[in-house]
Amino acid sequence: MESAISLSSDVGVKSVCESLGVSRAGFYRERAKRHLKLVKPKVSQTSPRALSKDERQKILDILHSERFVDKAPSAVYATLLDEGEYHCSIRTMYRILEENQEVRERRDHLRHPNYNKPELLATGTNQVWSWDITKLLGPQKWTYFYLYVILDIYSRYVVGWMVAHREAAVLATKLIHESCEKQNIEEGQLTIHADRGSSMKSKALALLLSDLGVTKTHSRPYTSNDNPYSEAQFKTLKYRPDFPNRFGSIEDARSFCQSFFKWYNREHRHSGIGLLFTPEAVHYGRTKEIHQTRQDALLNAYRLHPERFVKKMPVPPELPQAAWINKPKTEEKSEEGLH
Repeated sequence: MESAISLSSDVGVKSVCESLGVSRAGFYRERAKRHLKLVKPKVSQTSPRALSKDERQKILDILHSERFVDKAPSAVYATLLDEGEYHCSIRTMYRILEENQEVRERRDHLRHPNYNKPELLATGTNQVWSWDITKLLGPQKWTYFYLYVILDIYSRYVVGWMVAHREAAVLATKLIHESCEKQNIEEGQLTIHADRGSSMKSKALALLLSDLGVTKTHSRPYTSNDNPYSEAQFKTLKYRPDFPNRFGSIEDARSFCQSFFKWYNREHRHSGIGLLFTPEAVHYGRTKEIHQTRQDALLNAYRLHPERFVKKMPVPPELPQAAWINKPKTEEKSEEGLH
């Protein structure tokens, strides 16, 4: 191969390769290797504009100083210029920090915890309560009254309510305490569910519930479906035909709520509890008598005019056996299988 390379400049590559029986690809490959060995590697030269090692260390010390440690290089650059000092450009400051692996987001980002989805079941009254606070518009713009409502999710019965000038943990604590006493709540009997407002998560309320032996749960942030019963109850309140746009005083708000909750508990036929039952009837166990009365009325109607009931003898709606907040999917599938 050495003789071929030496003759190629005089005779030609093609002729030399054919006479010596050497492939031209191998020839060119070998010549390239020899050329690379002859070429000396370039020696990197430092730019005359580059900062010296001492100068770079001085800039790093300035950036590390107590005065500038929490400031961005652009702010450091501007501050030094205002004081008549110039050491390097902003980009060079970043380059020096990057060489020392100090370019990063300096703030500690908040890691949001993983909130578990609340799954609550009530098969009877006074097992699970839901409570919330809503605003009622006052007589002037930016004035409000605050309505506190505690609801039993099984019966939809409002066990306690209050209208106040402000939202405060001490007021919520008082209302819950009084409601537990009225309903004769025993230790370990009740779970109270709410969203994550300041009053709901207050230390005073947590201590009260601990003393009463009441379990507390909270909705996930920004998830209204985790507190559906209170949300639906407030909608029923505010969609009443006589619900005013504004209340003239707190006495007006309390008077309206007094009549509303009396109607809601005693007269309102709730669609979620057998359609024709009232929350009070369910809460205080009068549904069997009412259901039997309705069954008798429908039976008499069927006996008089059976032709009017095409498919079967009519029966009144049954009271649901359970009330869920976020029913698990396994429960839903098992119920579908039973049906």
